[in-house]
Amino acid sequence: MSKQRVRKQGMGLCLGAVLAMSIVCPAPGAIAAESQGGKAALEATSWLLTAPYGAFKAVYAIGGCIVGGVAWVVTGGNKEQAESIWTPAVTGDYIIRPENLTGERPLHFVGKGK
Repeated sequence: MSKQRVRKQGMGLCLGAVLAMSIVCPAPGAIAAESQGGKAALEATSWLLTAPYGAFKAVYAIGGCIVGGVAWVVTGGNKEQAESIWTPAVTGDYIIRPENLTGERPLHFVGKGK
């Protein structure tokens, strides 16, 4: 499987996750309130969204590990090639924090590569 094809598939998965999150998650300012109830709602929402998001991120990371392993074998043990797939797939955020919902902290589904 070519590196470009793997990236396109990864982008498709990422775009699907973003679309799903935009449907499920309200606009950042919609639930952000200064009251204690607003903070509790943010925490509850982040907790509820973390379950499907974290599961999807874990599946993505496992898939990246498998594809990176195949790339390592196909390239004759080229560790740099495999790590260029592993690193973005495995790193990134696995949980959604209240700060992610308010826009104070960005949510990184795909981590930074080399």
